[in-house]
Parts: sequence; C-alpha cells; structure tokens
Amino acid sequence: MFEIHASKVSSLKNDVLSGLTVALALVPEAVAFAFVAGVEPLVGLYAAFMVGLITSIFGGRPGMISGATGAMAVVMVSLVALHGVEYLFATVVLTGILQILAGIFKLGKFIRLVPHPVMLGFVNGLAIVIFLAQLGQFKVANEEGIFVWMQGNQLMTMVGLIVLTMAIIHFLPKLTKAVPSSLVAIIVVTLLAQSLDLDARTVVDYLRDMTSDPAATIAGGLPQFSIPNVPFTFETFKIILPFALVLAAIGLIESLLTLTLIDELTGTRGRGNKECIAQGASNTVNGFFGAMGGCAMIGQSMINVNSGGRGRASGITAALGLLAIILFASGLIEQIPLAALVGVMFIVVIGTFEWSSFRIMSKVPKADAFVIVLVSGVTVATDLAVAVIVGVIVSALVFAWEHAKHVNVVRFTNEKGSTVYEVHGPLFFGSVSSFLEQFNMEEDSDDVVVEFKYSRVADHSAIEAIDTLAERYISRGKTLHLVHLSPECKQLLKKAGDLVEVNVIEDPDYHIATDKLA
Repeated sequence: MFEIHASKVSSLKNDVLSGLTVALALVPEAVAFAFVAGVEPLVGLYAAFMVGLITSIFGGRPGMISGATGAMAVVMVSLVALHGVEYLFATVVLTGILQILAGIFKLGKFIRLVPHPVMLGFVNGLAIVIFLAQLGQFKVANEEGIFVWMQGNQLMTMVGLIVLTMAIIHFLPKLTKAVPSSLVAIIVVTLLAQSLDLDARTVVDYLRDMTSDPAATIAGGLPQFSIPNVPFTFETFKIILPFALVLAAIGLIESLLTLTLIDELTGTRGRGNKECIAQGASNTVNGFFGAMGGCAMIGQSMINVNSGGRGRASGITAALGLLAIILFASGLIEQIPLAALVGVMFIVVIGTFEWSSFRIMSKVPKADAFVIVLVSGVTVATDLAVAVIVGVIVSALVFAWEHAKHVNVVRFTNEKGSTVYEVHGPLFFGSVSSFLEQFNMEEDSDDVVVEFKYSRVADHSAIEAIDTLAERYISRGKTLHLVHLSPECKQLLKKAGDLVEVNVIEDPDYHIATDKLA
C-alpha cells in the first residue's frame, strides 16, 4: 500500500530539506519524552538538539537521527522521582562515559550476534510502540485536568487532517521528488487549518495540556554549562551506576540496531564503534548542559531516509533547525496541527513495520517465527533492550538445542580388533549428554579408540564430558586412546590427560570457550 521513497543519492539540497522536516517532527516527540522522564520540556528539547548535532558530526552512520527517546525516558523517570533532576544529569554523564568505553573497546561488533528474527521483531515492535505513542495525541484535558478521548467535530477534524497528511506524503513523490513530501504535507495542513480556522489541536495546545500552564511555550535560550549539583561521593556513584549501565545499554542497542536498519535501507555500511563513541560523547555533553540524554531514533531516522536525507548535513540541519525553533520560531511551530505530525509518524509506522514477516511466518522455522512474535511483544510490553536480550537468549537456546541433536558417534572395529568411536558434530554443553549415551562400554574391547577428527570440542562442558568418559573406561580396566584433539583440549583434560595420543601434523588447532585459559 505505502512504500518508502528513499533516494539512492546524497545531495545537500535533499539533506537540508529532509533535516528541516525532521526538526519539525522532533518538537512534540522531545516534549513528550521529557514528560515521560518527569522533567521540563526544554530538558528534552536541549537533549534532542545536542545529541542530534554531535552524533551527526562525529557518528558512524550519516543520515541517522538521534535525540531524546522514550526507551531511555522510561528508565529515567524513577531516578528523577527518587533523587531529583540533578542526579539525572550526573547519570547521563556517566552513561556517556560508559558508551565511549564501549566504543573504545570495540564492543559495537557484538550487534552482529543479533539474529535476523530478532531484528524483524525489533522493527515490528518499535513500529507498534511508535503507533501507540501517537494515540496520546487523540486525548484532551477536560475541566478537571483529566485526559479524555476526543469526540465529535474535533475528532473528525483530527482524523481528516491525518488522512490528508498521509495522502500527500504517499502521492506527492509520484508527481515530484524535488521537495520532501513530509515537509510539504506539514506546511499544507498547517495553512489549511489556519485559513479555515479549524478546531485542530496544535503543538502549543498539547504542551499546555501536559503542563497545565496556559502560558507554556517551547521558547528558550541556549543551553547553559553546569556541573551536576550532586555530592561527589561513593554513595552518589552507587545510586547512579545502575541507572547509567541500563541507559548505556539501551542507548547503544537501539542506536546500533537502528544503524543496521538504515544500512539495509541505504545499501551502505555504518561504523558501529564510531557511533558508540559519538553517542557517548553526546550524552556526556548533555549531562553538563542540563539535558536528559538520548540515542538514535528509528522513527525520525525513517523520516529522514524517506525524505531523501543521506549525508551528515541532514542530521546537522535537523539539530540546528530545532535550536532555531527554540530560540526564534517557537511561535510559528507551536501553531502546527498535531494531526500533521501524527500523520507523518503513521507513515513512518507503515514504512517501518516488516509486513513481509506475515508472509514468511509459515516458511521459516517455527522457532524463528516464535522469536519474531516474542521480541515484538516484549518490545511493546517492556523496552527495547530487554526485548533484544530475550530474543538473543531464546535464539541461542534454540540453536544449542538443535545442534545438540547433530552429535553422532559411529562405532566399528578396526583391523587390530580395537573398538573405534568416530565422533561427528560439535561437542558442547548442549550435546554432551547425547555424546556420553552413545558409548557401549560393557561390549567394547579392551582397547578403545575415540576419534575426534570430525568433531570440534567447543567449551569446558565438553572437556568435562571427555574426562568423564575416560574415567568410566579406566574404572573398567580398559585402555582408551583419544586422538585428534586440539592442544587446548589436551591442556585442560585432567583424568584423560595421559590417554591423548599426540599427532603434531594432523591434530587440529582451535580455541575453546573457557575461563580457565583466559
């Protein structure tokens, strides 16, 4: 039905125009996430500006947009409620330092361990989260200050303007791609609402409902440098460290997964470790300038790509455009109907959701289909970091279970009358039980050979299983030969150490996952 109209070529004009579009869409998002975190709107707006600017200049993925995000905001709210906003700023500084260290130690490569079904679940879950977040725009505060659903003409106007916005974004690229369709849609809908004096809620209406302040505005000055006003003690460190670890993990996971998604859309490859350092630097700066911190935003990044943004200029324009709005153009931006911005985000939802996942559900293994649904559900119910970790763990357990079935031991008698066992398949924690069950010690001859040429000993559980096997044969008074084991295996074996036959030419050389050799 809808498709992402993404230009394959980077140009300064496309970057600037798409950046302006993103800047307009960043305003309500930053304000909303600030309220989620329990801080002032400017704290969220400043975060969107500084994170967006620094990551656009120094990050590893040109065209990706960063700012204040809901995934991080939901972690911040309890910290702010318990200890106050100054502790939040200190936590954001520590978060940035941890992310910089992750980049320096090249931990960004571990995003490659995320399986494709987890990626599908991630984008589907995030699309649902973005959609659900827009539903809050359909509520208004009544006389008691309680938010209730829109009704009557106001609801019809909201729906009508959303449909118009989505129609312009969808059909305009078929006529011309000279300007971003999202930007045109926002301008047209705003002018229409103003000229016809429609009963349409605007950005400032939303802000005033959220703050219960009839004079609230997004206008402000430049962010000011300030060292977080917290005691520099070990007690403070103990308070902020758990929150900083969670925020750093969430920020990097969301940023690196978004980077991977934009890589696929643009046919290019970003630099994960460089992005980690840029995200960390931006959050460190945020903490010293009174902002809430942030990470990559998949919704805004999709708007940027959809509008033709490819280069660093798009992110820089978005950040500087947002700052210009705060300093000079707040009065104009506050008059944009929320319906226009909701329509833009609905298009993002449609473009983000992997509709093909429905088609492939019956074609992929049931375990992969389950992981897709599981990660989508956990993303909606909790947060992105938990969902990805759960998805990776479940995928790893399924992998281990499936490969545990692949270890096979072939038994035969050689020309010398010795019983020979040829081990085929990986030997690791999941397959050791099956491995040990395939030996018939009572019926074996007094001379037994276990051949590991066609197997690989993967971890310490496998080493213990070989030791157990050796102990069983020794207790029965039988001679055991273990051949074609790696030097590491020989070094780790205890009971079977003297039973290993060394073949310098043919013995394999590989590493085993164990702490004993670390």
